[in-house]
Amino acid sequence: MNPLLFQIGHIPAALWGPPSERVTVAVHGAQSSRMDTPVRLLAESFPDAQVLSFDLPEHGVRKDESTPFKPPVCIRELSAVLDYAEHRWKNLRLFAVSIGAYFSLQACQGRKLDHAWFLSPVVDMERLTHDMMGWFQISEARLKAEKSIPTPMGQTLCWDDFCYIRAHPLERWTFPTDILRGSGDTLVAEESVAAFSERFSCRLQTVEGAEHWFHTAEELDALSVWLRETG
Repeated sequence: MNPLLFQIGHIPAALWGPPSERVTVAVHGAQSSRMDTPVRLLAESFPDAQVLSFDLPEHGVRKDESTPFKPPVCIRELSAVLDYAEHRWKNLRLFAVSIGAYFSLQACQGRKLDHAWFLSPVVDMERLTHDMMGWFQISEARLKAEKSIPTPMGQTLCWDDFCYIRAHPLERWTFPTDILRGSGDTLVAEESVAAFSERFSCRLQTVEGAEHWFHTAEELDALSVWLRETG
């Protein structure tokens, strides 16, 4: 399936599927793009609805742009894409991967979604930041003093991001939501996803042996089956 590539303002976007009254906004995770395999599988799984994906800052065709991949920026851009979708489609749904789920939890407050699907979601960004700080022996005092610290994972921890995340806790999530995660996900703590699912009455399914990044044939097959069964 070949999407239509276009721009929403300055944001590179892709529209998958034939015209429909329903659209699913797809939010990719870190080191991914609007053309990611899970996005294509989403479009193939829901042929009666369109999929609208886009590149977050420093991803896809925006790798050399100066716009930073930081929470307030990404949330603001996702909000712009959601505004675009709300004005052009009757029914709005959401699909978000990894940190894309965190951005979505913030950007979708006060909106109307028919359904949401989260893959390997970061649902507690403060907990994940604390976990990463612990893995690399980074104290809050050191992060505050140094402002930003690169990690061996390729992620840079930033004090201003940490402050933003702490100042914007999630208070409510009212949309019907399905979550898929791997039992071998070592990035996002199982208990944080379970707690989120219980708190907001989400349906949680686990793929045995799958990791945080769904990329093997078996993992992607499980993703496709899950999308069809929950859609």
